[in-house]
Amino acid sequence: MKYFKFLFEIEKKPRKGLLTVEWVVMGYLLLTLLMILFCYTKMQNPESMIWGRFHIVMMTLALWLVYRLIPCRFTHLCRILAQMFLLGWWYPDTYQLNQAFPNLDHVFAGYEQQLFGCQPALLFSQAISNPVFSELMHMGYGSYYPLIVLVTLFYFFFRNNDFDRAAFIIIGAFFTYYIPFVLLPVTGPQYYYLAAGVDNIAKGVFPDIGHYFATHDEGLPIPGYAQGFFYQFVASMHEAGECPTAAFPSSHVGITSILLMLVWHSKNRRLFLSIIPFFLLMCFATVYIQAHYVIDVLGGFLSAIIIYFGLSQLWKLRIFNK
Repeated sequence: MKYFKFLFEIEKKPRKGLLTVEWVVMGYLLLTLLMILFCYTKMQNPESMIWGRFHIVMMTLALWLVYRLIPCRFTHLCRILAQMFLLGWWYPDTYQLNQAFPNLDHVFAGYEQQLFGCQPALLFSQAISNPVFSELMHMGYGSYYPLIVLVTLFYFFFRNNDFDRAAFIIIGAFFTYYIPFVLLPVTGPQYYYLAAGVDNIAKGVFPDIGHYFATHDEGLPIPGYAQGFFYQFVASMHEAGECPTAAFPSSHVGITSILLMLVWHSKNRRLFLSIIPFFLLMCFATVYIQAHYVIDVLGGFLSAIIIYFGLSQLWKLRIFNK
């Protein structure tokens, strides 16, 4: 009864307009719509991309109407969770957009070679092929979405006064990462190594493949113990929604870092300490499974600090839903 009242008690002062996170989505939607119109002739399916955005606007307005009819925490939560679930739709959308630009993996692989004298993503899984280690890596990588859900629901149920801020930072961070994913077409080792030829990569040769990924989306098999539970989990996630895009900076490392900072802000020491192992595993796992270069991981961590504090300041200055 206590939780029922918490979820469905009618709010005394319901919000009249869109939530701040919804304004963020509308802003990104408008920005990318302009990109589509500007690069219309270079897009493969511009009409479906435009219609997809129209559907998102209609869904957002429909959920706003439901909330206005039943203004409670549950309908508020539904509005925010809907935008979070749609992040999975926006991710492959970056692939459709960045096909208008030439691939830059040869530049990033070259930087990696200069820094380390080798390609860590090529050698890591070969150097440590133990099934237990492989499962740890894939468990760390697979913890990405569960951690997002965990921190979101933690704030909703236990830090509700700060829930909108946390949701704004999480969703705002995703869209902040999506912009360089569009403008910097870097696919990561899994796709580039196959396109460039693994033999070339091993020799330190990184050919410029131009617009190769406009017509190809094949990648190398995921390294690791193929019979493992977590390996199969990660493989199924890749089959469901992975595509050659979004390598720099690593949003997996960046978002996980931001989740860690959000939990630190909540002052829940137990939850903070419980997430740290998954954060560390994530940093190594992204390179182990060849999703990212090491410089992507470093970029993800450093960008997370800037994004977190930048969005925190924007939240204080927000003009909607004060």
